[in-house]
Amino acid sequence: MAGKFQGVDFYDIDSLLSEEERMVRDMVREWVDDNVMPVIQEAYINRTFPRQLIPQMGELGLLGPNLPEEYGCAGLNNVAYGLINQEMERADSGLRSFASVQGSLVMYPIFTFGTEEQRREWLPRLASGDAVGCFGLTEPDYGSNPGGMITTAKKVEGGWVLNGATMWITNGSMANVAVIWAQTGELGDTKSIRGFVVPTDTPGFSARDQKGKLSLLASDTSELVLENVEVGDDALMPGS
Repeated sequence: MAGKFQGVDFYDIDSLLSEEERMVRDMVREWVDDNVMPVIQEAYINRTFPRQLIPQMGELGLLGPNLPEEYGCAGLNNVAYGLINQEMERADSGLRSFASVQGSLVMYPIFTFGTEEQRREWLPRLASGDAVGCFGLTEPDYGSNPGGMITTAKKVEGGWVLNGATMWITNGSMANVAVIWAQTGELGDTKSIRGFVVPTDTPGFSARDQKGKLSLLASDTSELVLENVEVGDDALMPGS
């Protein structure tokens, strides 16, 4: 009986969408059926992310799709972005998590709070899938509560020194760049929390795979450790 109604639009959602939004959704739906469904079960069982899909996602414009074309992005509206994520979520939460972290938690902060140099350096690479990004905020002791943030960024001549750890970080073990949030003043002073764009090959930066997960098994989930990570003043996102 379930098969009889599969794909039926009971609420006539299609009538609320523009032609472009429907085209985007249908394109992603076809890609998911042809390229994700055949590999996602094995990835889930093996607890690995299917990295071979990343260049395809970049080529289709699925990474940061609602950001401007001048940075290599698709320039779509937010409805289309939501439809893209809905279709990827249909296959697996790990796939959607990869894309939404890349687009919303890495690319969007760089676009919104970063310098033009940071945008030009990272957004085209992240949009194409040539680079992978992660977002470091959640901590072992305080979760995603910035008011209890322990990770620190201390000002030194010419830059900053970052120390701390974050947990449950999607894309962490395969990331080329991390958007790291750290408190620069007194503990609990949320006004002092600033964002930094940190290449993951910076000395003192390390990522460890998260063990013991009961869900999101096809997602790359990591612990990030920052031990005296030195970055220049150009790592700070000035609008953060």
